[in-house]
Amino acid sequence: MGQQQLLLLVLGIVIVGLAVVVGISAFSENRIKSNADALVTDALRIASDAQAWKLKPGQFGGALSTEDLDDVTFDEIGYPNSGDVYTNVNGSFEWAAPTGVTCVAPSSVPSGNTIIVNLYAYNTETKNCAVIGIAGTKANDIGTQITYGS
Repeated sequence: MGQQQLLLLVLGIVIVGLAVVVGISAFSENRIKSNADALVTDALRIASDAQAWKLKPGQFGGALSTEDLDDVTFDEIGYPNSGDVYTNVNGSFEWAAPTGVTCVAPSSVPSGNTIIVNLYAYNTETKNCAVIGIAGTKANDIGTQITYGS
């Protein structure tokens, strides 16, 4: 092989190597953002179920007249055998702030009402955390704060 052909071969290998590294980096970043989106979607579904529980009469499996949103449990809204933590493929969900995970709770909701309960959704692998603040039973009584992994 001539010197020019060897140079082109080495240049081609370097370009392919750089493309692979950039592709892996882009994939990793997209995986983190996709997980955060999935956490928010699941957490909003759970928050909506909590609001429905509060609106449903106690005779039909909803909240008793003495219960408020901060009394909700996963079992009561239809997530059986989950205890204090509900877990699925996207992450874990808790009503209390989890230990060892950096989460920032929303300071307000669009309606301006005071937040009654926060739902913490987190993934320890991607270090993502989404906190859903619930202030009442209306659609604009939900606020969201997302902390992306590092």
